[in-house]
Amino acid sequence: MTWRDALALALTGVRRRLGRATLTVAAVALAAALLTALLTIAGTAETRVLDELSRGGPLAGIQVAAAEPDPGQVDQDDPEPGPPKVLDDRARRRIAALPEVRSVIPVVTARMYVVAPAERPDGRRLDPFLETAVGIDLSQPSRLPVTVVAGRLPAPGSATEVAVTSGWLERLAIDGGDAATVLGTEIEAAAGRLDGGPGPDAVRGRWVRLEIVGVVAQEAASANLLVPLAQTTAARRWTAAGTDGGRRLGLSPSPYDGLLVVADGLDAVARVRARITEVGYSTSAPENLIASVERYVGVVEIVLTAIGGIALLVAGLGITNALLAAVRERRREIGVLKAIGARDRDVLAVFLVEAAGLGLVGGVLGAAAGYVSARAVGGVVNGYLHEQGLVGVTPGTPVGVLFGVVAGSVALALLGGTLPALRAARLPAREAVGGT
Repeated sequence: MTWRDALALALTGVRRRLGRATLTVAAVALAAALLTALLTIAGTAETRVLDELSRGGPLAGIQVAAAEPDPGQVDQDDPEPGPPKVLDDRARRRIAALPEVRSVIPVVTARMYVVAPAERPDGRRLDPFLETAVGIDLSQPSRLPVTVVAGRLPAPGSATEVAVTSGWLERLAIDGGDAATVLGTEIEAAAGRLDGGPGPDAVRGRWVRLEIVGVVAQEAASANLLVPLAQTTAARRWTAAGTDGGRRLGLSPSPYDGLLVVADGLDAVARVRARITEVGYSTSAPENLIASVERYVGVVEIVLTAIGGIALLVAGLGITNALLAAVRERRREIGVLKAIGARDRDVLAVFLVEAAGLGLVGGVLGAAAGYVSARAVGGVVNGYLHEQGLVGVTPGTPVGVLFGVVAGSVALALLGGTLPALRAARLPAREAVGGT
């Protein structure tokens, strides 16, 4: 008997029991789809999400602050050493020129008088108060330690939009679950400056009206207002134009209150931090956080793969059960084949071809369905990320995963069909023909 004959007999057996074959293929397809989707999601989480975060993202970011220089250490590379180290354009360019630095984002804060937009839930209206606004470049949100809780981030060049933090909600006695209630409300804010004289009347304010467009959690600086960089820069410029240069109002001599330095990758964070410290600035970075995240993602990947593997194992048991039932039903057919000269290995080949065919069809359909499902899940995740003002991540299924799932389905089908095939091959011809 040739392999073509074995294939023809296997197809005949499938057509005669189409319902059972369809259910078997469906079981394999569902298991393969689950395994493909889980591997795709786990692989995307590890290779795409973590890569997006660690390469140019907030987890590869370093916060830089001005630091007092060590009196016993002379910086030979600095032609203008002097206490204290300030953060200005020169410092930004110097840090940006360091090896393995991807970008340097300035952080500018400003103290502002604020008039709350409305009464608190308890009916008490707040008097004007001092608040800190932090300004950063909002054109690249994926590189910033900022998470949108409700609404969106202010437009990068806007002079009339602001996002607030949970500290702002607490000041207004608003529960975090009701964060969206502040969206669309307006506040009045003013940067102050001294125009001479000792009394409070000497302070003039530069008032602006700002619309709250989002509620965020941010770690760029200790502040409850998040605005585009141009807003705080303009506020500081106004304060510095006072008769005392803004000193009495607490204006820092540094043009920047901090810098967010993004390293080329997570493995470069420690080296970049050491170089920045050598220049004379203090640093902080969450490089240990992503290492923990990677470990947890690895555990999740193992668990998801195990779930998919168990599903395939259950499908393999289904194939075994289906083929064992087929052997019982086709005893007379097996006896006829042996009576006309079929050998044990010929009968074995027929059943193994049938099992491999069921596994192949189920694997292909399941891999395709799993890929589509992963893309659908990716679409939902991307929608959520875009709502949070973050860059979306497109799920990518390696070709190796698809082929691996199909090959695994076929191998498992062959493994599950081996016992029924051996049982059929060893069935004596006289017993088979005489059986019912």
